[in-house]
Amino acid sequence: MLMNAVEVMKCLPHRYPFLLVDGIESFTADESIVGIKNVTINEPFFQGHFPGHPIMPGVLIIEAMAQVGGVFANLNDGIGADKVTYFTGIDKVKFRQPVVPGNVLRMELTLLKFRRGIYQFAGKAYVGSTLVTQAELKATFVSREG
Repeated sequence: MLMNAVEVMKCLPHRYPFLLVDGIESFTADESIVGIKNVTINEPFFQGHFPGHPIMPGVLIIEAMAQVGGVFANLNDGIGADKVTYFTGIDKVKFRQPVVPGNVLRMELTLLKFRRGIYQFAGKAYVGSTLVTQAELKATFVSREG
């Protein structure tokens, strides 16, 4: 593991219950990053999504991928936890399989382009070797003061 959760928190402003990255497995400058999320029954969203049939909300899988992108921006370009991420676009989203407690979500992001402060990533999320979610994510980073 390249980074554990404590090290991830040095890169992102997110905290419980919204920190959705438990570690970074690999990082290649100007190219890609791989992060993980251990999905447990203790996640607060499972209380209501859905009682007796817990499924991780798709929007939170997308958010977890975006947080991995935030770590990429920090490692690649020094964009620190003093900034917040604003989505500028989410395209080509496909949810292929449900993500449930006990799964380890492995998120692979590849940088497609970086222009005028906007990062564009191709993201894929896997459980084991099964592709569960994919999307293109666009985001920028702004000062907390706004």
